[in-house]
Amino acid sequence: QVQLRESGGGLVQPGGSLRLSCEASERIHSMFVNGWYRQVIGKNRELVASMTDTGTTNYADFVKGRFTISRDNAKNTVYLQMDSLKPEDTAVYYCNLASAWGSPGVYDFWGQGTQVTVSS
Repeated sequence: QVQLRESGGGLVQPGGSLRLSCEASERIHSMFVNGWYRQVIGKNRELVASMTDTGTTNYADFVKGRFTISRDNAKNTVYLQMDSLKPEDTAVYYCNLASAWGSPGVYDFWGQGTQVTVSS
């Protein structure tokens, strides 16, 4: 199965920026969706941003205008640029690769997560 490796997390001041990366062990050519999720201890995992194989993006309301999801197909890597970070953005961020509607196969792969801490 596909392995996903996140990186780029760390400690940052409020208003600062971080760029998360998610590298896949292999390329998926069928219909899929790349996603970034985050989870706080005691809370459910929630969608932050997503991008389909055709480039359609979707963002949670609480990150619109601040976060940007992008992809480098040559590197099998998805990015999440996070600007104007707030303390409430503190969470473990997870990379996700899932089959999209109409895909010939069904799958749902997750990375191990990378910690993002926003604090003064």
